[in-house]
Amino acid sequence: MFYVQRNAEGQLTRVEAEAYAESTESLPTDHPDLQAWFASKVMAINHKQLQQTNQLKQLKQSDLDMIRVLDDLIQVLTDKGVMRITDLPAAAQDKLMGRSQAREELGGLSNLVDEDESGLI
Repeated sequence: MFYVQRNAEGQLTRVEAEAYAESTESLPTDHPDLQAWFASKVMAINHKQLQQTNQLKQLKQSDLDMIRVLDDLIQVLTDKGVMRITDLPAAAQDKLMGRSQAREELGGLSNLVDEDESGLI
């Protein structure tokens, strides 16, 4: 049994398992209005989770894009003598050297991304 409150159009606006002062009626668990209410709540939760998943994917892709930008920026700064790789902490040096070696093995920078930067060639 659930205790419910309806609006002027007869739609459920609040559903509780315990009685409350504003409830206008009680409905059995299998009542169609309750089933629709709970289904809409599940759909809303699923929709929110899907939005969050999509936002997280966008953020992760943005992180990957920024890694390339920072990698290129560090390369330009070191090439121009503005900074030395040894100015960075040892852990950062190791990571940059690993990326640099991987890029060299792939043929440098020129073959990694199409002109429109849509992905790997």
